[in-house]
Amino acid sequence: MLVIRKAVPEDLPRIMEIYAIAQEYMIRSGNPTQWGRTFPPEELIRKDIRDGICHLICDGDTVHGVFAVCEGIEPAYQEICDGAWLNDEPYITGHRLAGDGKARGLFAAAAKLMKSLAYNVRVDTHENNRTMQHLIEKEGFTRCGIIHLADGSPRIAYQWSKN
Repeated sequence: MLVIRKAVPEDLPRIMEIYAIAQEYMIRSGNPTQWGRTFPPEELIRKDIRDGICHLICDGDTVHGVFAVCEGIEPAYQEICDGAWLNDEPYITGHRLAGDGKARGLFAAAAKLMKSLAYNVRVDTHENNRTMQHLIEKEGFTRCGIIHLADGSPRIAYQWSKN
């Protein structure tokens, strides 16, 4: 059974290993530019751990997945093109979900946690990340439009709302 816990500094080597596995998977599956082999950088993950937003998805003592849950306004979500958010109510954002490929249901577990924390959850993914698009939609998120990251890169934006 998958359980979620907050990451601690000692988890960093495993977290970075999981991100490396996810990077290679994305490159092999036709999505070489979303993360490449450099995102997320270790400094960002260290900050996520310090800030208490880095979560691990575990089966027993084995860590299979990682993701961040951010509260507050996501700057990239201020403008949305080719659509609209479901509402303008407060939301949390899921970021940087990655798995080691050895456990199923990682996004479902992450989504369950996020849905228990807020009435509105927003996520985004790259247009070439077909795997994540499928998982996001399978968990009841609505495709809302396109957002742009600080560097101008487009992402498909989704929202789940309890209302």
